[in-house]
Amino acid sequence: MMLKFYFNGSPNPTKVALYLEESGLPFEPVAVDTRKGEQFTPEFLKINPNGKVPAIDDGGAIVFDSNAILLYLAEKTGKFLPAAGVRGEMLSWLMFIATGVGPYSGQAVHFKHFAPKDQSHDYAHNRYQYETDRHYKILDGHLEGRRYMVGDSYSIVDMALWGWARMVPFKLGDDAFARYPNVKRLVDEISARPAAARAIALKDKFTFKAEMDDEARSNMFKHMTTKVA
Repeated sequence: MMLKFYFNGSPNPTKVALYLEESGLPFEPVAVDTRKGEQFTPEFLKINPNGKVPAIDDGGAIVFDSNAILLYLAEKTGKFLPAAGVRGEMLSWLMFIATGVGPYSGQAVHFKHFAPKDQSHDYAHNRYQYETDRHYKILDGHLEGRRYMVGDSYSIVDMALWGWARMVPFKLGDDAFARYPNVKRLVDEISARPAAARAIALKDKFTFKAEMDDEARSNMFKHMTTKVA
């Protein structure tokens, strides 16, 4: 059974698409239009109870969360997995991206671009801009004098970083990359790879809802219509 890849064009699915394209694993892309609410269908919730993309169904082995998928696929294939001697470093940076870079980047994007304009979000906006910038400064310092994130070869950690880092200007402003020259160098190197171009273009084979209208906002940001406390 061919691996099914549930995705859209956002950063987390795109880094998994990069791995699939780099590794040459055959896969069936399954578009999930989150602006239409397709992530909440009973069928998809059986794949990922958290109602988010990406997820994979590898012949009945279901894996969700982009970083878990990268690690699962790398361990399955043996491709783009750093050497055993640096496994601890690999896990540390992979989790740094999973628990820090991704969440803070997502919140930075939300408060910069999608939070209601008729409300004041200065505190939240500044917090997530600050934390996103702080994380990228740590990454930039780590990459000083080294080509890749872990060891001497291109790996899943670089792919995980690329998924979010290529969107730095959208998160932090048009001139933000100037603050992270080492991150930009790595992003540029990965973006120049043919597999990266295919990963980015995968979404263009499908039609996704483009408008961020009331339907899309209600599906993407359910907290806007549901008060918990």
